[in-house]
Amino acid sequence: MTGAELVLWRHLRAHRFDGQKVRRQQPIGPYVVDFVHFGARPIIEADGGQHVESPKDAVRDAWLNEQGFQVLRFWNDDILKRPSRCSKRFGMRCGTPPSPRLLSHKGRGETSAIRFLSRERARQQKQSE
Repeated sequence: MTGAELVLWRHLRAHRFDGQKVRRQQPIGPYVVDFVHFGARPIIEADGGQHVESPKDAVRDAWLNEQGFQVLRFWNDDILKRPSRCSKRFGMRCGTPPSPRLLSHKGRGETSAIRFLSRERARQQKQSE
């Protein structure tokens, strides 16, 4: 998973939408989607610059739409800066705002995700110099 996907996953797994969990990295037909809610059928794809007007993505989205899914695409930058906004839009597609889970996920991987993001930011700064 990319850094943006890790951030969004931590945010999504802390909530339930319409009483159901969100699944990550799920195979659907010939594709693997980043995040999906099988009840309401929205899909989130976390995209970087490589997905700008991609013909492959258009074909993929059309196939997923034919199967009854709605594809939401969020730029990595939006996810990293405003994960709750992305989660809220996803919840609206589920027909319900996110509700807190009964069990906390505190302590499960937060430090490794933070270390990953810190290394990623440092790498990006070095590239921009």
